[in-house]
Formats: sequence, C-alpha cells, structure tokens
Amino acid sequence: MDADLDAMTPMELAAEVRKLRAAIRAHRDSTRHELCWHHPALWGLLPEKTDPLPAVPAWPQFLRGCIHYRQSLDAQLPDAPRVEDEL
Repeated sequence: MDADLDAMTPMELAAEVRKLRAAIRAHRDSTRHELCWHHPALWGLLPEKTDPLPAVPAWPQFLRGCIHYRQSLDAQLPDAPRVEDEL
C-alpha cells in the first residue's frame, strides 16, 4: 500500500511529510461545526485514489451520535471556549 515511499528521495519524503503535516494541522485546528464535516480533501492526500461513500445514519441515529460527540467534548474539554453563533 505504501510502496510509493520506497521510490522517493529523501527530499521527496520530506516534502510528503510537510504536506501531510499541514493537512493534519488544518484538520486539528478546525473548530465549531467544521469538526463535523466530511473531509474528502484530507483523504485525497493518500496515494490510493478511492472516494468511499460514507454510510450515513438515519436522522435519529445521526443526531444521537452528534449529542454523544458533543457530550464527549464536555467531558474531555470542560474548559474549552463555548460559542453561541450559528453556521
């Protein structure tokens, strides 16, 4: 799966690492509702070019998942800033 790395020069490997780190930082630094979005641009950085269709839960299950995720943020980041504005 990662055989492409074997053919890269040290400079090409360093460039690849920088590109991937930039993408990871962009995702890490996302905030508010950006945390919930579909991220095909991030997955597009992988050498295998697939465009997997996500399995999308029905609304009730989806909303329960959102609530569970938001509750986990309260537990893990109780002092994180809170915002009131909408999308």
